[in-house]
Amino acid sequence: MIRGAVLGSPISHSLSPVLYKAAFAFLGIDGRYEAIDVPSGILADFFTKGSSEFDYFSLTMPLKEEALSLDIFFDDLSKRIGSANMLFCKNGTWHGTSTDGSGFLSALASSDRTFSNALILGAGGTARAIAGAIDSFIPAISILGRTSTRREALSRCVQSSTFEYLSWSDGYDLSEFDLVINTTPAGAADLLAGNLPTTVTALLFDVIYTPWPTVLATRWSDRSGQVINGKELLLWQGIDQLERIVAEPFDRLLLARHLRSHLSSA
Repeated sequence: MIRGAVLGSPISHSLSPVLYKAAFAFLGIDGRYEAIDVPSGILADFFTKGSSEFDYFSLTMPLKEEALSLDIFFDDLSKRIGSANMLFCKNGTWHGTSTDGSGFLSALASSDRTFSNALILGAGGTARAIAGAIDSFIPAISILGRTSTRREALSRCVQSSTFEYLSWSDGYDLSEFDLVINTTPAGAADLLAGNLPTTVTALLFDVIYTPWPTVLATRWSDRSGQVINGKELLLWQGIDQLERIVAEPFDRLLLARHLRSHLSSA
């Protein structure tokens, strides 16, 4: 049996149990998966006491950065971006990695567009993972962050593309970017929606999936802009996690179509 759980707080809104239970059933795997509320500051204690009962954990806010304090093996990617969204046990050893970036790129590929100038809203663990993923893929990357203390950590994630860290402003003009990625908590970017031009040509990738639609996504669509929501990120980063814990290879596209139908009705 494969035993998994998503950790974070709040956690009741998470669709990860829907995703993984549907995946286990589709792949014919004996597995269980649950959501466990783990607030910031107690991850290490929870892991020490409870990790022996699980094979892997998915991590969501606010634990993606805190995870790096655990005494386990983290891959180079998670150490460079200072964020991990998955902990898994392999051959008796626990590892940490991030599938947020790879999942984001898989979801973004469905837009069939190329980008030259991306803006990431927010500067937390998901923002770091995405910044690292689009580094060199998109020539110019800007971060609109609420605190300057995260500037250095974000700059380490971007090694090839042009990087700029911007101070948050609710009236910031988004029109100069052809890709805007919202990684902030629900409601944090609402006021930015009031500053959109009459017609939007850029793509908005909003990693939030509940509550949905966000104010920003609604206004974006109203102005003829293309929007990708967070269920697509959840889908693809989850498939990347499954590849790390499932012994037999599987058809990613076939599984994605199956899981998408479950998530769309959840």
